Amino acid sequence: MSSPDSFPDKIRLIVLFGGQSAEHDVSRATAAHVLNALDPDRYEVSAIGISRDGQWVNADAAAHAALRVLRTPALAGGPAIATGVDVIGAPTAPQPVLTLHPHLPTVVLPLLHGPMGEDGTMQGLLELADVAYVGAGVLGSAVAMDKALAKVVLAAHGIGQAKWVELHDHERTAQTPSRLVEELGLPMFVKPANMGSSVGVAKAKTTAEVAIALDLAFGYDRVVVCEEAIVGREIEVGVLGNEHPRASLPGEVLPGSDFYSYEDKYLEDKARYFIPADLNPDEIAELQALAIRVFRVLRLSGLARVDFFYEPDGRGFLCNEANTMPGFTPISMYPKLWQASGVSYTELIDELVALALSRHATRRRATT
Repeated sequence: MSSPDSFPDKIRLIVLFGGQSAEHDVSRATAAHVLNALDPDRYEVSAIGISRDGQWVNADAAAHAALRVLRTPALAGGPAIATGVDVIGAPTAPQPVLTLHPHLPTVVLPLLHGPMGEDGTMQGLLELADVAYVGAGVLGSAVAMDKALAKVVLAAHGIGQAKWVELHDHERTAQTPSRLVEELGLPMFVKPANMGSSVGVAKAKTTAEVAIALDLAFGYDRVVVCEEAIVGREIEVGVLGNEHPRASLPGEVLPGSDFYSYEDKYLEDKARYFIPADLNPDEIAELQALAIRVFRVLRLSGLARVDFFYEPDGRGFLCNEANTMPGFTPISMYPKLWQASGVSYTELIDELVALALSRHATRRRATT
């Protein structure tokens, strides 16, 4: 485990947020809460926003304004996404932002969710800039982001999953909804392959709803994943580390609506969370080992939240997906899982930065 105790005296930390995906607002909210938790004695922080059209801006002033609002007691119990850092400020470009500091080690914290940020694209830019960054590398980010490809990889390693079908837009015909119903049954879930935060996800209960759900999902991606609906518990596990990852206590989600939707996660705050989940010690150990196995199989590093379904009287634990940059809003599961496991919010960020420095140093020792 990389220890924050071995930190340099000070680190230049670049917090990237916003981005061009449909999860732009989630990223803005995450950035506000992460910036609020950073120790100014440990970090020299720069807040860099990326607009929906890809413009980079120096958002330090916007970050300070958001933190003033965030610390207003009246907002303490409000929706997690209500307070976020605005993507406003003086335009800049990646090159000067990512130029290494002459005296301080530089780490980038890419709080970007979804495509054009969490899918290996930003990670590739950071690799070319030769700068340390938090989270999975190019390959792990890309594979985990693509739910269809991730399922293929997990299946090749014998990891249990729900029945699923990968569908490309050009393959659709008028008979596709009926064929999917024959193969997966009803209800089923239809989701874009490359998206998170339940954006574009629909639960279809009839053949006609399958057709509507396909139209919605294909509005976000050219590849969609259709899955059988599991009657079981939703269990999530946080994973933290590089070569020697460890797993948090598991947590259970009881959605406030028909499924764990975007609104449920960030706007309505109706979902209920049970941390730790009501599992016996053997089940917890099995689940933690499985989460670490998923983490390694997908070539992840730094952090991930691995989501499972649990059929106690059926197939046991079924992996749903791995999220390589889970949200850090007040009602987000990843920080809650680690808080219940003895790692505070601030300690979690410190360890992620330490892991980024360690991974970067290891990669630089390898020849190319």
